[in-house]
Amino acid sequence: MKRTFVIIGIIACLQSCTPVSHNEKSDYTDAMTLDTAQLITLHEKYKEPALYHRRFKHQDIDSLVQTHRTKGIVRAEEIGKSVEGRAIYKLTYGEGRKKVMLWSQMHGDEPTATMALFDIVNFLEGGGDGMDSLRLLLKQHLQLHVIPMLNPDGAERYTRRNAQQIDLNRDARDGQTVEGALLKRVAKQIKPNYGFNLHDQNIYYNVPGTKNPVTISLLAPAYNYEREINDVRREAMQIIVGMNTLLQRYIPNAVAKYDDTHTPRGFGDNFQGWGASTVLIESGGKKGDPEKQEIRKLNFAIILNALLEIAQESYKRYDHTDYDKIPFNASQLHDVVIRNVRAGNDSIPLKTDVAIRRGEVTVDRDYFVRGRVEDIGDLDESFGYDELDAEGLFFVTGKTYPQTFESIEQIPTARAFELLKEGFIAVRVQARGQERLHNLPLVVFTQQHFAATQQLALGGTTNFFLGNSQGLQYAIVNGYLINLNSVSSKNLYKNRVN
Repeated sequence: MKRTFVIIGIIACLQSCTPVSHNEKSDYTDAMTLDTAQLITLHEKYKEPALYHRRFKHQDIDSLVQTHRTKGIVRAEEIGKSVEGRAIYKLTYGEGRKKVMLWSQMHGDEPTATMALFDIVNFLEGGGDGMDSLRLLLKQHLQLHVIPMLNPDGAERYTRRNAQQIDLNRDARDGQTVEGALLKRVAKQIKPNYGFNLHDQNIYYNVPGTKNPVTISLLAPAYNYEREINDVRREAMQIIVGMNTLLQRYIPNAVAKYDDTHTPRGFGDNFQGWGASTVLIESGGKKGDPEKQEIRKLNFAIILNALLEIAQESYKRYDHTDYDKIPFNASQLHDVVIRNVRAGNDSIPLKTDVAIRRGEVTVDRDYFVRGRVEDIGDLDESFGYDELDAEGLFFVTGKTYPQTFESIEQIPTARAFELLKEGFIAVRVQARGQERLHNLPLVVFTQQHFAATQQLALGGTTNFFLGNSQGLQYAIVNGYLINLNSVSSKNLYKNRVN
């Protein structure tokens, strides 16, 4: 019964706010717009340099908030503390009647939009770039309320959940956590007309029927199990149609929709039900962008453009039924797919496909990966960021180099590639090093025993070679596919001394 009264109170509070007309018709031909080149130029100018990788900490955000507070353009305030006592901040800009809430990093390991939000704040504080009329438009028509890091304890560990091991995005109904209760309380105070629920999704979603990673996933969350469309959700769909229109110019055929099953515990679903047209943005994957800096740029572009359209209500020009033309995420993508590899023996021959994924393990502000065999068999409907047709190639077990090196520093990258070409997939070192992290295309271990991959096994290791009668052609080292005939020192390997 207590839960019912809380939800009813919040709904009443949110719906009592100054309404934004859902039926107003306007001529949008004079609406202020930004083209794709302008948005990218603005991002290059206002990108926050203090945030340049995914594993930043609360202290980085705290420092940025204090810097913005001293400028006096964006109002910065502490609105609460996390379970472990870290400050949670809200940044406010604008004097308009249309209230917009944007919250990010309610999952601590989903930081892409957090970076983009600070880029947008930098833009709002900028000047001398010919964009002051745009800033004035936003200021006069919108109230922006930005919570850049809702889960600082999770961000400190780079984990999804908060310090109590609760998923904050499953706490909208009960408000059991201090962070979830805080977000509900702020929503009650602000009474937003629009919401932006900002996340990262795993990088293994693909656009259905293609090997294209879903770089950005969008959703107008359902406010009930029937997934009905009222005026509030319709406007969220229209905003998303505008976002997709822009994204197709940057990343054609790399946008999808997130699963729209109603989640009664989820904040996006509840904000939609409370009367705030809410858009979910999920930052996915893009080949060659492991730190998601390109995806950060896309977040900046689509959020800033959406705010401009909300300020002018020009998003209403879009047909909400075009939302249905955006496909839903498929989940058929892997880091590496190798097809037609011969992996059997003389008595039982086997030619099959292999899918490999690399899981990340956080080490403070950095990480290393652990490659594993994700699937074996007929994988015609699976795709890889890297793919290889291994027709005519067979599985070869790697060797361990007999000499022991004193440290990683004794093995330059060029020497590592030479060792691979000679069939050595692993080397031994005497000293691990303080962090044990390295970027060599080799398995590196100390005096403990190491065994190269002897056969392909589901969930097993991924340290082996592929060869033919002419010799070794490819190395697979900790899940990385390396062409031994065209090795490149520019490739990024995130490995650790075992």
